[in-house]
Amino acid sequence: MAEPLRLLTEEMPTPIGDLVVVSDEAGHLRAVDWVEDMAGMERLLSRHYGAGGFVLRPAPGRTAHREALEAYFAGDLHAIDDLPTATGGSPFQRQVWQALRRIPCGETISYATLARRIGRPAAVRAVGLANGANPIAIVVPCHRVIGADGSLTGYGGGLPRKRWLLAHESWRGTAPELPLGD
Repeated sequence: MAEPLRLLTEEMPTPIGDLVVVSDEAGHLRAVDWVEDMAGMERLLSRHYGAGGFVLRPAPGRTAHREALEAYFAGDLHAIDDLPTATGGSPFQRQVWQALRRIPCGETISYATLARRIGRPAAVRAVGLANGANPIAIVVPCHRVIGADGSLTGYGGGLPRKRWLLAHESWRGTAPELPLGD
């Protein structure tokens, strides 16, 4: 039996809630999610790596991933652009997640546009499902995908966080406050 993947975790505060940052020992980011959804993140990791296919351990110190995310939240919006990532998921999901990383900071696109960008214009629903299964929030910017009519659509961290992230990425001064309610 293969040895489980050892994953390092660290929690970090942000202006919109605490994040869990998960990386592997080779320095690849594997997951980023909100602390209150840690159980959901563990279920997602189990789907990607199998039950018992990974072990979570606290990181021995601050990782470069955390430092880059802290810089992003402090206003250096491109600090996360080149973070190395590794994910499980299907080839189609990984294709969608790679396309998400090519959406420029401060811009949004629709699910239909994303489907066209990956050469699968009829796969709008599948693109939406892959977007929702993204394990690396913020760095793989699923929050930049909106409805065809320009409306904000679901986000695992909640629509107030999605609004904040989009405002943060287009700000030209003071960082936005977290809006209350949906």
